[in-house]
Amino acid sequence: MSRPRVTHMTSGAYAPPVPARELTVPSTDGARLYVEVHGPTDAPAVVLSHGWTCSTAFWAAQIRELAGDHRVIVYDQRGHGRSPASPVCTTRALADDLEAVLAATLVDGEQALIGGHSMGGMTIMAAAERPRFRAHAAAVLLASTGSSRLVAEARVLPLREGPLRTRLSAGVLGSRAPLGPVTPLAKRILKYGTMGARSTPEMVEACARIVHGCPTGARHAWSQVLASLDLDHGVRRLDMPTAVLHGTADRLVPPVHAHALVAELPRCAGLTELPGAGHMTPVEEPERVTGRIRDLVSTYVTGAGEVAPQPIKEGA
Repeated sequence: MSRPRVTHMTSGAYAPPVPARELTVPSTDGARLYVEVHGPTDAPAVVLSHGWTCSTAFWAAQIRELAGDHRVIVYDQRGHGRSPASPVCTTRALADDLEAVLAATLVDGEQALIGGHSMGGMTIMAAAERPRFRAHAAAVLLASTGSSRLVAEARVLPLREGPLRTRLSAGVLGSRAPLGPVTPLAKRILKYGTMGARSTPEMVEACARIVHGCPTGARHAWSQVLASLDLDHGVRRLDMPTAVLHGTADRLVPPVHAHALVAELPRCAGLTELPGAGHMTPVEEPERVTGRIRDLVSTYVTGAGEVAPQPIKEGA
């Protein structure tokens, strides 16, 4: 019998901490979501939504640093991690799931920072008009994400922009082929496509275990949703303070998406550009991402909530 695949790091900064509480939360259509709560029950709340092919383990570094004085809530998107697969894979389902998690973990009137990476950011855009989301979102962090034209803008293939690159990118990103075990070649491919040149072997290993642990069916089903994504209207409805964070070397969701978000957000709370970072910013730049979360919580959740008058670009 083959050994079960290890889908996350078991030691070091990227090993998931033990949660204070675990829940199974039903969504609107009956899909069941695995949820973790970390940190003190009376601490300011941070809700984090992971991206395509990832899991709660993707936020391990942020959880480890924040849980001492924040209540950090993370969940597995349907079909990812410990949330069972669902036949329903739509942006509406993403919004339903986020609202279900908020209902199960926050009390009425409680404000939180709600952050999303990649598809997690798209989840927030999909939920932008939902009453429960709007009631709980004191501020938002959109990390390494975009609202439309994901396949057309992707640069994972070294080809000139145009119909050929778009068609081939769609084939690669939407492949039904199993990813197989985490091998040295698999890690090199993952690093090229999703991470910056300075990412360490530990960072690459952490991301590879998580991504390769995503079931093939879920990976393919959600790739089809992302291929036709159009959430531009949701961006314009995010009228709470919303910060954008992006790696300058992101090939999967290039920085053009971050600049498009900044241009459309009604209350942009700043653009943080991470020089040389790829798509996996919470893993590649854990201190910078965690620091941005802390800043947003202290400003908008526990502080006075003054809004930056214009986007702020932060360098190294």
